[in-house]
Amino acid sequence: MGRFRGFKILIAVIATLLVLVGGSFEFASASQPNAKLNIEQLTVCYALGTDAIGRGDIQAGKNIYQDCFTENAEITAIFPDGASASRTGTDEWADFVASVFQGNGYVATQHLIGTVNIDVNRNTATMTSYLQATHKISDTSIDVANGTYEDELVRQNGRWKISRRTLKLITFLNLSSPPSASSVNMPNP
Repeated sequence: MGRFRGFKILIAVIATLLVLVGGSFEFASASQPNAKLNIEQLTVCYALGTDAIGRGDIQAGKNIYQDCFTENAEITAIFPDGASASRTGTDEWADFVASVFQGNGYVATQHLIGTVNIDVNRNTATMTSYLQATHKISDTSIDVANGTYEDELVRQNGRWKISRRTLKLITFLNLSSPPSASSVNMPNP
């Protein structure tokens, strides 16, 4: 009986030290030491899926999106003019993205993500991240988009997934230049 009491005291002392050293002790953070890193990877996952679609590989984009989102995720884009588009589920969103990219003549895209802010509350979380995306039309013309992703996340079966994503675009600009004599003769790497 004395050993058990000593063990309980030892556990209480360790828990007190953890609170004093770490500021707080939450079950979620103890069982998920990499929760924020795992959550941040979801916005990278989305960028990779979108860029696969931008290369014309819609199925690869759909497959990647399934790793990022819950089955019935709600995804919305709000454009600078106030127009918006929403879809439920990754396949519907991937088809929408593909139609936008094809309709605008994009042959490649590159989505850069930064300034990621994450707040974890047990099995739910929120994340915001900034976007700068380049959409290649030709060797002399690109569309550049800037905006913010606002995400709601859930932890299901030990894995984090985005359940709701809203993209708020602040700019969408076309940048073009006439071809120069040197760029016309340069080989593609």
